Amino acid sequence: MAYADQSMSGSKITALIIVALIHVVVGYALVTGLAYSAAKQILKKVTTVDVKEEEKPKEPPPPPPKVVAPPPVVVPPPKVNVAVSAPVIDVVPVAPPPPPPVLVPPAPAAPPPPRFTPKGAAPKGNPGNWATANDYPSRALREEREGTTGFRVTVGPDGRVTDCQITSSSGSPDLDQTACEKIRQRARFTPATDGEGNPTSGTYSNRVRWVIPKD
Repeated sequence: MAYADQSMSGSKITALIIVALIHVVVGYALVTGLAYSAAKQILKKVTTVDVKEEEKPKEPPPPPPKVVAPPPVVVPPPKVNVAVSAPVIDVVPVAPPPPPPVLVPPAPAAPPPPRFTPKGAAPKGNPGNWATANDYPSRALREEREGTTGFRVTVGPDGRVTDCQITSSSGSPDLDQTACEKIRQRARFTPATDGEGNPTSGTYSNRVRWVIPKD
């Protein structure tokens, strides 16, 4: 019996004490004239003692799993039918006439080769005698001016000079002018000839060197 008492828990002992007290109260109520039915109901409610062991605290429930949204549904673009119309070909029942031929004039005939070789005007005599130191302008001689005059003359079919042009100046206008004047007066030429051997106009170029004579 002592072993049984030791093995009983404190909560069961408390419950037995409460039941004993209830029985005493019920007995007293019966003695004092309380209604049997009322005592029976109280006894029924009180005598039923639920002895429950202490419940351990419940662990919190795990968090709900994360819901991963499904990838968006990609709808391919609708196919567009591009209708390509075939080219329209005009059918000509009769071919048009060909264009008129283009007439190309024939190339001119090449001139016949010359019968004679053309020649330029050639001076007669010594060109050095056309302007000499005796023709030196007096002012240029006093100022001791020297130089070289380049010239070009035009020779007519008769061999005479028709024009004189200065191609390079001596630096003294009076020397250049005297050179052309003396050449016009004294120069004589064999006239130039063309391909038929006939005399024609030509040109001739040379230079006059003006040097003060030494005593």
